[in-house]
Amino acid sequence: MTALITTAILVILVLILLMVIFTFIPVGLWISALAAGVNVGIFTLVGMRLRRVIPSRIVNPLIKAHKAGLGLTTTQLEAHYLAGGNVDKVVNALIAAERAAIPLKFERAAAIDLAGRDVLEAVQMSVNPRVIETPIVSAVAQNGIELKVKARVTVRANIDRLVGGAGEETIIARVGEGIVTSIGSSVSHADVLENPDVVSQTVLNKGLDSGTAFEILSIDIADVDVGKNIGAQLQTDQAEADKRIAQAKAEERRAMAVAREQEMLAQVQEMRAKVVEAEAQVPKALASALREGNLGVMDYYNLQNIIADTRMRDNIAITAKGDDQEPEKTGPQK
Repeated sequence: MTALITTAILVILVLILLMVIFTFIPVGLWISALAAGVNVGIFTLVGMRLRRVIPSRIVNPLIKAHKAGLGLTTTQLEAHYLAGGNVDKVVNALIAAERAAIPLKFERAAAIDLAGRDVLEAVQMSVNPRVIETPIVSAVAQNGIELKVKARVTVRANIDRLVGGAGEETIIARVGEGIVTSIGSSVSHADVLENPDVVSQTVLNKGLDSGTAFEILSIDIADVDVGKNIGAQLQTDQAEADKRIAQAKAEERRAMAVAREQEMLAQVQEMRAKVVEAEAQVPKALASALREGNLGVMDYYNLQNIIADTRMRDNIAITAKGDDQEPEKTGPQK
């Protein structure tokens, strides 16, 4: 009975040991590699485990590379994996480049992948160019008419410039700038509508793909629409601004004239007040002259007669002037 228990315990321990060994050592993966003709040692797989590298992430891409005829090693793939790269995508890109006769080495593909670019997509774009559609670009010709243009840019990835090269946003921005410049140099918007190829050819000849990760193959004007008359609108806005300036200046002049008029009225009122004050001193002066004997009674009466005569003459002049302005009567008289 004791022997049976001991045997069962030993069997369980052996099974546990085998499970630990098969878990830590990817025997199945090692057998798959041997069957594919890839010489990967069992201790190499154990070393990957110790270096915290998932063996399947290295062995499976290595098997694909071996079948494709690429001379890659586990050291290269493991170093790229430890650097944070996508080993499977790099191997797929190398296989696609080799089938398309595109010269691409593992070091270059690894650098592109570590730079954050999709190396497989880049290789596919080198074989099959992509069409980038720009947003609507608004430009104004020299005659002031606005044109709204939409273009399609056919680009191909440039493998040599993927590291450090600008992306699609730069291509779109440069193409939009070229369209604005080309239309702005046109004398009339009708010239652009008649021959939009002139715009695309002018933009294409500017070398807009320099410093980018792409090579521009063609620029095609997809749509051209006529917008507003910007020149007339600017002239209208300028005329409205000039009108407001003139109105402001006129209002300023009017306010100054009113201020001057008020000032003159104040001066007139002040002068009238002085006259009234001076006239109020006349009776006092006469009384003083009478008291002091400087003015006799007959002199005073003569002065009053002169004043009355002057008022009578003034009234006669006013009456005569009114009669002269009376309109003439026409028609039969009774």
